[in-house]
Amino acid sequence: MSDATIPATESAGAEPGPPGTALPGTALPGAALADEAARLDAADPLRAKRDAFTLDDTIYLDGNSLGALPRAVPPRLADVVAREWGELRIRSWEESGWWTAPERIGDRVGWLVGAAPGQVVVGDSTSVNVFKAVVAAVRIAQERGAHRDQILVDEATFPTDGYIAESAARMTGCTVRPVAAGDVPTAVGARTAVALVNHVDYRTGRLHDLPGTTAAVHAAGALVVWDLCHSAGALPVGLDAHGVDLAVGCTYKYLNGGPGAPAYLYVARAHQPRFDSPLPGWNSHADPFGMASAYTPADGAVRGRVGTPDILSMLALEAALEVWDDVTIEDVRAKSLALTDLFLRCVETYVPAGRVRSITPAAHAERGSQVALRCAAAEEAGEAMAELVRRGVVGDFRRPDVLRFGFTPLYTGFAEVERAARVLADVLKED
Repeated sequence: MSDATIPATESAGAEPGPPGTALPGTALPGAALADEAARLDAADPLRAKRDAFTLDDTIYLDGNSLGALPRAVPPRLADVVAREWGELRIRSWEESGWWTAPERIGDRVGWLVGAAPGQVVVGDSTSVNVFKAVVAAVRIAQERGAHRDQILVDEATFPTDGYIAESAARMTGCTVRPVAAGDVPTAVGARTAVALVNHVDYRTGRLHDLPGTTAAVHAAGALVVWDLCHSAGALPVGLDAHGVDLAVGCTYKYLNGGPGAPAYLYVARAHQPRFDSPLPGWNSHADPFGMASAYTPADGAVRGRVGTPDILSMLALEAALEVWDDVTIEDVRAKSLALTDLFLRCVETYVPAGRVRSITPAAHAERGSQVALRCAAAEEAGEAMAELVRRGVVGDFRRPDVLRFGFTPLYTGFAEVERAARVLADVLKED
C-alpha cells in the first residue's frame, strides 16, 4: 500500500510561500483557513447535533475508537435500572421489551447500514460475530462444493479478525490466505469459500470497494463477510443494495453506544434459511422456553442470537441511536469528507515540511472518516500524541509511527479541526 501525499493548498493565481507567509495584500494562510472553518461551521446542517452529546472544550478526535456520550443515555439507563429492573424485575423481559431488544435495535442499526428490517441482530462482541459469520459462510459455500476450502482475509485486517479466521479455518477444514483488500477481486477463485474484508482499514482510514469486491466474490461463487467497524455511522454502506452476504460491526465508535457496547450481525435474508451458526444457543432456538435437548434454529435474524442479551448496555445503545432520528447518512458523509479535507489542508499549511505525511488516501472514494499521519521520526510519534492529549487534542497513536485522528460528523466542528492542526504543528515544531 503506497502512502498518499497531503493535498496541496492552492493560492489564487500565485505560488504559495512558506507556512505563515503571504504575498502583499493577501491574508495569512492560517487566517484564511480559520475564516473558512468559521464559515463552514455557520453553514453546517449538523451543527446543532453537538448539543445532543456530553462534551467539553477538549477537541475530541477519537470517535473512531470510542464515541462521545449522547445526553439521552444517562436518564434512559437510570430508568432501566430503577424502574424496569428495580420495580418490574422479571416482568421487564415482556413488559419492557427486553426479549425483543436484539432485533428491535438491530433494525435501527440496519437502517444506518442499508439493511431492510429483519436482517440485523444486536448482541455479543464483534469477535464473536465474526466467528459466527465466517463459519456459517463457509458452510453455505461448501454446500455448493466441497472443493471450497480457502478463506481469503484482508492482510491488513484488525488482528482479531485474522485470529478468528484461523480458528474458523481449523474448524471447517479450510486454509487462510491473506491478501491485500484491494486484491480480493483478482485473488478470489474456485477454491474460495469466503472473503473476510474490512470496509475501512482501521490503521490508515482507507475505504475499500464494497460493491466491486462483493460482485467479484459472487462471480467466483463465493461469499463475502464485511467488517463495518470503521464505516457504520460514518458513511453509506448499502448492504442490501450491493448484495452483501454477511456483515459484522461494533457500536461503540461512530454509533456512540458506549464502552463495550454490543456488536451486530447482518445476515442477508436470502441466506437466513441456510445460516448454520457455530454457536447455537437457547436464545436462537425456535422454541427457546421449550428447553428441548435437540436444537432447532429459529427463523430469520434471530438465528444470530446465542445467550441472554446484555440488557443494560443494549438499552444504552438504543438510547444512543436516537441522535440519528432526524439525520441522513448522506449528510454525515458530506460533512466527514469536508472535515477531513480541511484537516489535511491545515496540516499541509501549518506543520513543518517533512515531519508527517498522510497515509490516508486523498481521493474521496478511498477515504473513510479518519486521517492517519505517519511521523518521519518514528521514535517521536508516541510522545507527540501524548503531548497533543495534554494540550486538549485527543487522537490516538498506533505503533510504531502513526498518529490517528477520527472525525465524527455529528459532533466535530470545523473550527476544532483547524485548531487541532495548529496544536499539532506547535507540538512538532517543539520536538
